[in-house]
Amino acid sequence: MRYVNVIMPNDTKTSRPAREKIDLSQVEVSPNAKLILMLAAMVAAICGGLYGYDTGIISGTLPLIGDDFHLNSTMKESVASAILLGAVFGAFVAGSLSEKFGRRTTTCLVSGVFVLGATACAFSPDVWSLIAARFVLGLAVGGSTQVVPMYISELAPQERRGSLVTMFNVAIGLGILIANIIGLTQRTNWGWRPMVGIAAIPAFLVFVSMFFMPKSPRWSAENEGMKNAILHLSRIRTTKRAVRKEVEAIRENAEGIKQENRGWHGLFQPWVRPALVAALGVAFFTQCGGLEMMIYYAPTFLNDAGFGASSALWASLGVAIVYCIMTILGCLFVDRIGRRRLMLIMGPGAALSLVGLGIMFMLHPAAGSAGSYLIVAFLLLFMMFNSGGIQVCGWLLGAEMFPLSMRGQATSLHAATLWGADLLVTSTALTMAEGIGLTWTMWFYALVNLASVIFVFFFVPETSGASLEDIEDALVENRFRPTRDNKRIVPEEDEEDARSAA
Repeated sequence: MRYVNVIMPNDTKTSRPAREKIDLSQVEVSPNAKLILMLAAMVAAICGGLYGYDTGIISGTLPLIGDDFHLNSTMKESVASAILLGAVFGAFVAGSLSEKFGRRTTTCLVSGVFVLGATACAFSPDVWSLIAARFVLGLAVGGSTQVVPMYISELAPQERRGSLVTMFNVAIGLGILIANIIGLTQRTNWGWRPMVGIAAIPAFLVFVSMFFMPKSPRWSAENEGMKNAILHLSRIRTTKRAVRKEVEAIRENAEGIKQENRGWHGLFQPWVRPALVAALGVAFFTQCGGLEMMIYYAPTFLNDAGFGASSALWASLGVAIVYCIMTILGCLFVDRIGRRRLMLIMGPGAALSLVGLGIMFMLHPAAGSAGSYLIVAFLLLFMMFNSGGIQVCGWLLGAEMFPLSMRGQATSLHAATLWGADLLVTSTALTMAEGIGLTWTMWFYALVNLASVIFVFFFVPETSGASLEDIEDALVENRFRPTRDNKRIVPEEDEEDARSAA
């Protein structure tokens, strides 16, 4: 019989893991393992769709809200950015909850807050109530971006981690697309209240469904013992060999954890710093590159450029369609192409598209002219390059780069960086456009996208094809660095296996 030494929950006095032998020959893998894994990833990813919908619907409802409550541009920015302020706080709160109660339970709590926030938005009697309700909604948005990518990454096998985690991005794209379709077709029939309140329905479905999904095996290993971890792992792996291999990797990883490397204190250890710089840097550029600005304010920018209200909304729908298509493609190819390579390929195109967009805004083409169509073309090109590149990798890298002993805290900081950067952009975009003009605003964001390419080239290594334990080993062994040939950070003896799996 095949036995393996496994880790039991930590002894609180010694902080050293207890050991127990478990007969893996008695473990039965589920015949529906692939289906269960996919369902867990899809149900959790719906939270991304809620995030996409709740942030995307504001572009169609903001004019209606402004008319209803008689808002100026500053108050409109406050309504739009309140969800982002809440997201910063939600990211930190979810980090502690996901460590204490687990990834699955935290996802349930987050979906419950989505229900409360969406319902409160729909029944807001005045603008301040709406801002407060969107702050509550932001708590759920920030919490979901902290816990969902991490939950999926800890469920996924290493060769499919990129595609499964980026289902969260796909769901964001679908949510934004649905929001734009509803905003274009139903804004006069429904009004803004049903448009924001309908998000409570899928949130409630996630809340119920998550009770039937597996827990994170890695969280279970540290908090409930390896017996429970193996039970959850056997639900989502197709062979005993895969279970055995992953159990041994988790065991070896857990045995090396020192007390000083746990939690927030461990996050700022020197050996973790390369991952911290890479993940947080990409997070910053993911949001500061201008994509969220386009999602929120594309109709406003196009109106200022001379487009009619209907044309601006149709262009905004095109933005959402391109975003959705590119995130789907990114989900399919991120493991094959690689995270680093994908960002380096797509980043320059995003910068050049914004340069072209700025030039067209400077020329002020007449509505219906060839120049006006070029404005839309450059806008869609920017969405294509940005959403197909750094947007695919921004959430993924934070979920996979950090060691298990500090992953909850690290992903909190990562999500808070994403939302802090988003808040910075959203709360200043209209003011910047009014102050320096649309042309210089676009050129400023072109420089930001160029800076992101330079940052990725010097600081972000290739993590595709590596297990979470491989990435942690690379940090410990000081191998966590980028190479010009985009070599993956897996042990040399495993490079051929990782390449064939990817």
